[in-house]
Amino acid sequence: MKKLSKNALIGYPAGIITGITYGLNPLFAVPLMKHGAATESILFFRYLFAVLILALFLLVRRQSFRVSGQQAGILLILGLLYTSSSLFLFDAYEYIASGLATTLVFLYPVLVAIIMVFLKVVPSWPVWLAIAATFGGVLIMTQGNGTQALNPIGVLLSIGSALVYALFIVIINRSKAIASISNSLLTFYALSVGAVVFLGKILISDTALTAGLNHAHDWLNLVGLAFLPTVVSTATLAIASRNIGATKASVLGVFEPITAIVVGTLVFGEPLTTNIVVGITVAIVAVTFMITLTKR
Repeated sequence: MKKLSKNALIGYPAGIITGITYGLNPLFAVPLMKHGAATESILFFRYLFAVLILALFLLVRRQSFRVSGQQAGILLILGLLYTSSSLFLFDAYEYIASGLATTLVFLYPVLVAIIMVFLKVVPSWPVWLAIAATFGGVLIMTQGNGTQALNPIGVLLSIGSALVYALFIVIINRSKAIASISNSLLTFYALSVGAVVFLGKILISDTALTAGLNHAHDWLNLVGLAFLPTVVSTATLAIASRNIGATKASVLGVFEPITAIVVGTLVFGEPLTTNIVVGITVAIVAVTFMITLTKR
């Protein structure tokens, strides 16, 4: 085992936290949707609460909110990409099981690796092997419920979520213009864009702002959705991408489908089969292999 660098000691745990917290999306989102909350309302309040949490954090730390015009443009693009990823994933929940939808989003490490190759950043063989193994593990997991019909609309929405999420990761890793922006400030602006977009979507669609949000536990779910799968996962993703690179950070995202499937099984009664257990085992072994054979 190679000795891990300081960047690795920061980046790998951050990447694992990203995967676990983002995989908690169904835990908070599915109950809201089952209670009749509109997707637009869920996502608006998710982003709004996340922005308020981050704004308070930045104010307490007395951090400047100032960015240059060039940085603002890149942050706008990042916000639109992250917003699209959330929208596609939540829409996918309407067509296929939550665990399966989040699992299919795990195509994004493959997409990140392909994009990075076009940018002339070729991953080492342990990373390629980890990508192949984790993707294989995810494919095994998707076979967990033989009675689950795959609605093509849900599958396409999940893949669309994976693609824009991959672009989001690559831009954070490769853009020199935003390299000086803190992870918290980057997350604040990216999520602010999302809040504005979903408010506009609500106004255009003539959806009631609080549609389906009728109980105290609905608002608690929104706060949970804003904090863990949004604030924490986005901030730790930026930390991981900057410390260990876009490709390795994306491979650690395998903890997303694992978490989503565990949540689906324990909370929503979705079946846990031998295929799912085998797939999870393969993915965890692959990630461990990648970490032990790489320094950064």
